[in-house]
Amino acid sequence: MQLPNHFLATRRLQTLVENQTSYTASNAAMHVFETHQQAERVFLQFDQVVLASMIKGKKIMHLRDRQSFDFLPGESLILPSQEIMCIDFPEANAQSPTQCLAMTISEDKIKETVLLLNENMPKLDGQEWLFTACNFHFCNEVAVTQIINRLLTLFVEQHPSKDLFIDFMLKELLIRVLQADSRKVHTEQTTALSSNNRLACVIQYIRANITEPLSVERLSQKAYMSESHFFKVFKNELGVSPIDFINNEESD
Repeated sequence: MQLPNHFLATRRLQTLVENQTSYTASNAAMHVFETHQQAERVFLQFDQVVLASMIKGKKIMHLRDRQSFDFLPGESLILPSQEIMCIDFPEANAQSPTQCLAMTISEDKIKETVLLLNENMPKLDGQEWLFTACNFHFCNEVAVTQIINRLLTLFVEQHPSKDLFIDFMLKELLIRVLQADSRKVHTEQTTALSSNNRLACVIQYIRANITEPLSVERLSQKAYMSESHFFKVFKNELGVSPIDFINNEESD
């Protein structure tokens, strides 16, 4: 991920710690932070749901109800509104500043996207899509990195259709984050969910038989669905195809 050249040309540095450059749109705001010296216990808080994503350098994040962790380039973090972040910058310096973006997203845009998913891509077994924003830390997929890069460019430029373009990209980003969260829940809580969740049951079966040949036909039978319906539901809910999921399990 890289900052657009226009940002680097127009930013205004005021301090050595957490310089902030902000851009706004109708349903979101983009804040880019740069830190030019080592620091500890820097506090940050937003009044809306925020997606934070590392661009360069390293942070150590201290959040309530979880152990401290390294926050590195290629990783993102979803936090609820009013969540207090306590941040250390162990490596920042003038020659190689730590860079991070924080994008706040309006509650209305989140609700609109969740409603769209529930109407057009309903989950199995009576479950609904929910956006919990509960300190979800994840590695960016290629598609997520591409969306964030595109959003950075859109926020910085002054296109007359900027707000519309940003709304389209926000919707895709939220859907991909929700799918990644669903995949994490299914893979980390497989045993607990398998008794009443068909996808969790399939994942449990995949793991128990990972050294055996596995076909979409066999997996769809385990889920009591047709092959085409199983393939569609699996990909909609987890964000990857059954074959890609199996390949990822084999490589882990």
